[in-house]
Formats: sequence, C-alpha cells, structure tokens
Amino acid sequence: MIDFSLEPELELLRETARRFAREHLWPEQRAHESARTLPAKVRDAFGQIGLAMLELPEALGGAGLGTLARVMVLEELAAGDAGAVLALDPFGPALYPLLELGDEDDLKTLALPLLDRQGSRAVLVTDLSEQLIGQGRTISGEVPWIPADSVDLLVVLGRQGACVLSEGIATEPLRGAGLRAAGASSLVLENAPVVAAWQDAAGAGRALARTRLHTAATLLGVMRAAADYSRDYAVERTAFGKPIAHHQALAFLIADMATAVEATRLLVWEAAWKRDRGEDEDDSAVAYIEASEQAMFVTPNALQILGGHGFVQDHPVEKMMREARTLGLMAGGVDCAREDATNRLEQEAEVC
Repeated sequence: MIDFSLEPELELLRETARRFAREHLWPEQRAHESARTLPAKVRDAFGQIGLAMLELPEALGGAGLGTLARVMVLEELAAGDAGAVLALDPFGPALYPLLELGDEDDLKTLALPLLDRQGSRAVLVTDLSEQLIGQGRTISGEVPWIPADSVDLLVVLGRQGACVLSEGIATEPLRGAGLRAAGASSLVLENAPVVAAWQDAAGAGRALARTRLHTAATLLGVMRAAADYSRDYAVERTAFGKPIAHHQALAFLIADMATAVEATRLLVWEAAWKRDRGEDEDDSAVAYIEASEQAMFVTPNALQILGGHGFVQDHPVEKMMREARTLGLMAGGVDCAREDATNRLEQEAEVC
C-alpha cells in the first residue's frame, strides 16, 4: 500500500503556516496593500515562529529544512497575502545564491545581520541576460521594478554566477500592480561596490532553480485562494432559484479550476522533492511555467465567477489576479523558463 501522507514534521509546519496566514494575513490584506508594509506585531509573530529560518543551516541557527518544506510554507502564506510573503521574509529568494555559491562566512556576514533589524530586506534581481553582472568591482544600471520600497542587501543572479551589493542603491517608489504589501520601486545603481561575487555556472543554475520554485509556490497559494474564494461565492450566490455553482457551465469551470490547483501542487512538490535529492534542477522550470500558466487560467476565471463584484475591493479576487500577473514576471520570467525547459528536451532527444 502506498502512503501519500506527509511526514508529521512537514504536516505540523504546513498547519503552522496556514494558521498564521489565516490569523494575521488574510483579514488585513487590503490594509497591508494600502500601507505597502506590515505592522510590527505581524512581523514579531512571524519572527517568533521562525519561518524565515527554514532553509538556513542548523550551524547558523536555522532549521536546515529543504525546498519541499519551503514551498509548502510559501503556498500557505501566499494564500493569505502574496505580497506579505515577500515583506515578512528578510531573505526571500535572495538567500539562494548565498546558499548555493557562498559559504558559512558569507551567510554570517551578509545574511544574518538582516535578522537584527526589523523590516530589513534582501532583494534578488535575476539578470539572466547578464547586463549588470561582469562590470568589475562596481555596478551601474537600472532595474524597472522590484517588489520593495527599500533594499538593505541586493543580490544579482546571472547564468554564470552572482554578486552582492549593499551600498550605492537608490530606489524610486512606484504605484505597482501586484504584491504592494512588499512595496514597489524602480532601482538605480550608481557605481555600487560589489561586496561579494562568485563565478560558478552550476551553482547559479541551482540558485535559479530554487528561485523558480519559490515563485511557483507563491503562485500556487494565490491561485488556490482565488479558486476557493470564487467557489464559496458561487455556492452562496443564487440565480434562477439555485446557487450559481449548480449551473452546469460554472460547475464545470469550478471543477477545472480545482483540478488546475491540485495538478500544479503535485508538479511543484515533485520538483522540490527532486531538488532536495540533488536531482534534475530543470524540473523547476517546468513547475514554474505550469504555475504561471495555470494561475492565469484560475485567477481571471475566479473574477469572472463573481461578475461585476469581482472588480471591486470588497472581494480579493481582483488583487489575486494582479498578483498572479506580477509573479509571472519574476524569477527571470516565463519565456526564459520555457527556453531552459526546451533546451533540456532537445538535449534528451539528442541522447536518445
């Protein structure tokens, strides 16, 4: 008999994240979006349960858990408020180049100090075209958008390596479309000194894989919340004498949306499971592509189920659709992920 249940430790971790999102994120998501930040009491509660420390090595005070644990937590938190996922985590996906390319000393000097200052943020810029990396010991350039209003540590990840900046970083606030709880700014670098740099294509590939899974899991949480909310609305809303969920066209659509969520979760979990075992990192590109595409199927249809109500802020589905579109631009974007997945298929075909 095959047992598909989670290990008790993972199940407890998942429930802890779900409870935190239900109590602290979901009820105040509009307030967080308007403020472009989270209140101190929410940050304190998040810090006390230690979810930001999941992937840090035990030697540095972290939990030493892997990618699968992280994607489970991200899904639950993003179902409460995707922008808050980035706002709460001092490291975010910027941690992955440090883990994959740096050593314990780099983590001690670059990452751990962020824990001592509430609200500190590390931000990752994925520079797959390598327009910023490789300019020497200083970097100048512009990034049109980042999900933050201030940056304490900037990590630039390319195909061949990564670098870290902590000075010479200027931000200009933008209105932003999605993830507003995390902030939104354009980024200007003017001769910003590089405080650490690594050249390692294999390590950069692993960091990119983990970044894509981070984004895919966040997308999964957004689309799950949209599917659940629109389903519940359809069960309560009546038309022609019965709940609109009982009309065949909507019933089929709701079923398709639920299927999309479950299928995406299995793909993301499998890619994370393989990543924890050092297997093919290109599965993360496929998981990210699927999460992006299915999120753009689920969230607009969730809005359509609510009809005109879906466009007003009394309901969160318009926010979920905005955030799904925004997340689809992160981690290098879907087109780069498709290119990587296609290259992998071509290589497999040549071997065969």
